Amino acid sequence: MFGTESSLSMFLNTLTPKFYVALTGTSSLISGLILIFEWWYFRKYGTSFIEQVSVSHLRPLLGGVDSSSPSNSNTSNGEADSNRQSVSECKVWRNPLNLFRGAEYNRYTWVTGREPLTYYDMNLSAQDHQTFFTCDSDHLRPADAIMQKAWRERNPQARISAAHEALELEDCATAYILLAEEEATTIMEAERLFKQALKAGEGCYRRSQQLQHHGTQYEAQHRRDTNVLVYIKRRLAMCSRKLGRTREAVKMMRDLCVFQLMKEFPLLSMFNIHENLLESLLELQNYADVQAVLAKYDDISLPKSATICYTAALLKARAVSDKFSPEVASRRGLSTAEMNAVEAIHRAVEFNPHVPKYLLEMKSLILPPEHILKRGDSEAIAYAFFHLQHWKRVEGALNLLHCTWEGTFRMIPYPLEKGHLFYPYPICTETADRELLPTVFHEVSVYPKKELPFFILFTAGLCSFTAMLALLTHQFPELMGVFAKAFLSTLFAPLNFIMEKVESILPSSLWHQLTRI
Repeated sequence: MFGTESSLSMFLNTLTPKFYVALTGTSSLISGLILIFEWWYFRKYGTSFIEQVSVSHLRPLLGGVDSSSPSNSNTSNGEADSNRQSVSECKVWRNPLNLFRGAEYNRYTWVTGREPLTYYDMNLSAQDHQTFFTCDSDHLRPADAIMQKAWRERNPQARISAAHEALELEDCATAYILLAEEEATTIMEAERLFKQALKAGEGCYRRSQQLQHHGTQYEAQHRRDTNVLVYIKRRLAMCSRKLGRTREAVKMMRDLCVFQLMKEFPLLSMFNIHENLLESLLELQNYADVQAVLAKYDDISLPKSATICYTAALLKARAVSDKFSPEVASRRGLSTAEMNAVEAIHRAVEFNPHVPKYLLEMKSLILPPEHILKRGDSEAIAYAFFHLQHWKRVEGALNLLHCTWEGTFRMIPYPLEKGHLFYPYPICTETADRELLPTVFHEVSVYPKKELPFFILFTAGLCSFTAMLALLTHQFPELMGVFAKAFLSTLFAPLNFIMEKVESILPSSLWHQLTRI
């Protein structure tokens, strides 16, 4: 024992400063090469090489199974190719389930003193109202001429006063709409005004329908009257839904969808009434009809939405979520039904990665804006605000979502300019969401960026540390030699202490025989 210790001490004393310089320089070079290779592999494949080898080869040998990473998706390339079309990355859509300003948004302001809508959002609504409710022939109707100016007013009281002025001249459907949206303080009052608007709007629609082929001016007027009628019926259906008459709301929404198809309604993509229908059918727990609507609208040729993708995932999860257990799945693997549910969740999360945090209540909800950005935080808020109750109603659905949603980001190619099932995630969503959402009391959610794997961070730290040691050893070789000897002596001190204790306990002859062996 004493011979070994003396040999080690002699070896340390004979080491020159050049040895420490060479040692630290070589260590720095090796760790730097590992870091460069790891970073290149991560940029190309989205994962750490060392981590992948440990998970793919070492973990099975130890008996572990990665339950969160599903098998390769069987989704056809046709959907991916069709979704990679040239689309406007930051096109803003009107929220199909937007609330009523007077009865809901203003009530929030009265209670909290906060403004739930941004100026940018309200300005977009003003533009929508001018598109829906005005046309070039408004000068032919005095009340419509007044309302054309009213929709351009920024002051809410000025708009309401103009609507009352228009109603003094005649029954004006758009005037009733404005009062129902902004002056009514309850949903029941808004419904009463919308019923009056419906009566006036149907009369205008019938008259303009008879004259629509008499010139471009009358065609524009008929198109405006059609927009007004569809808008009124849709808001009446939403009033029925909010007042608990869900079956009545479903019937009205189905009639609206048929009306749109028969009349070739040009603003179908802007109203998205089928999303209102899906939410109402989920409230009735009529999952068969929900599946039928999804089969019609979840098509590769139609634009996707969080409502479409996450409702499809909910239906798939409903078949297996009540009996799903991560521990059991990790032992036996995922069944076919479970695999379909996980793939549907991955598909939904890739489309809009912000939704799960709201559904899992990891982030607090706010009132949804009047406009949403598809695949953005605003769409996630709008979806979760109305659909969280439907996920809670399905036993185990949120648990399945919690166990599987983060696995999506391991499947999506890196960097984010690439996509997996959908076209690449737009990089401008954060900027647009900051315009749509009140950032004063809401922290805008950004795309969950892939975090650097532990091994890349470890090799980066190791490379930096050894490079610093190499530099210090080169500049101060003698001083670093002293530090190195002191460090090695401290490192081996516990071992020397243990050896001394063992030597004091064991007989010297036995210890001598062991050292010879």
